[in-house]
Amino acid sequence: MCTRRRNRFASFGTLLILMAVATFGQALAQDAPAAAPEPAPPAWADTAELAYVVTSGNSQSSTLGFKNTLTWKKAPSSFELKAGGIRVETTSVDRSVDAGGAILETETSATTVENYLLTGRYDHILSPKVFWFAGAGWDRNRFAGIDNRYAGFGGLGNIWHDTDHLKFRTDYALTFTKQEDVIDNPAVDDTFAGLRFSWQYFHKFNDSTSYGNDLVLDENLGETSDWRGDMVNWLAVSMTRRIALKVSLRWMYDNEPSFTTITDPFDQLPPAGTTAFFQLEELDTIFTTSLVINI
Repeated sequence: MCTRRRNRFASFGTLLILMAVATFGQALAQDAPAAAPEPAPPAWADTAELAYVVTSGNSQSSTLGFKNTLTWKKAPSSFELKAGGIRVETTSVDRSVDAGGAILETETSATTVENYLLTGRYDHILSPKVFWFAGAGWDRNRFAGIDNRYAGFGGLGNIWHDTDHLKFRTDYALTFTKQEDVIDNPAVDDTFAGLRFSWQYFHKFNDSTSYGNDLVLDENLGETSDWRGDMVNWLAVSMTRRIALKVSLRWMYDNEPSFTTITDPFDQLPPAGTTAFFQLEELDTIFTTSLVINI
């Protein structure tokens, strides 16, 4: 009988202890400060890409490529400023022998690739699927015959998908372009209005690997056969939170490319000494490997 009473008292005492612990834990939980919300991402962000290659010895060349993207975001608006360029300088060595049998070397350096761009753009979201935008840009590609090209654009766009792992949007814009060629062709109008279609696609495969595809198609309304396309495919692999390696391939197509001139040194073109116009290639490609730094 005593043993049974002791067991009852022990069970009752255990129950009181458990109730006290639960009450004390609940009080602590109520008094504890709530977890701090995650800080909002900074309004300003910057991403820089740098590529530099040097060769020496039997062949000498230097390649410098850079790209910088500065962004500002504050819902429902955003701003983006892009700057980039690539420059390749190649040194050739000409060897000859003089009358005494000595070998003479003459080095000649020349820029063989030169391409620069600067573009600013402002976006404002009207609804979860629609936004308007406006911007302006400048680019130079002397070896494609373009000394300066200025463009202003504005229009509407659609947001088809917008998550952390997949983004896709399309743009439709009116444009106004002024193009100054290295060799001026009086038969070509250097100022014209146009239509532009573009898209941006981004896919994050995992925490370290992402892929992107950017496309821009420009149509000259003054001469519809004069249309241009610019596509960039890129793949980036993150090494740390701020540093990544990136490879990209860019195709630049111009259905009516600029002109260069050919002077006949042997006076074979009639009349003697005639300078002829020669149209450049339609397609240029640029492949780059770069180090990306996220600030």
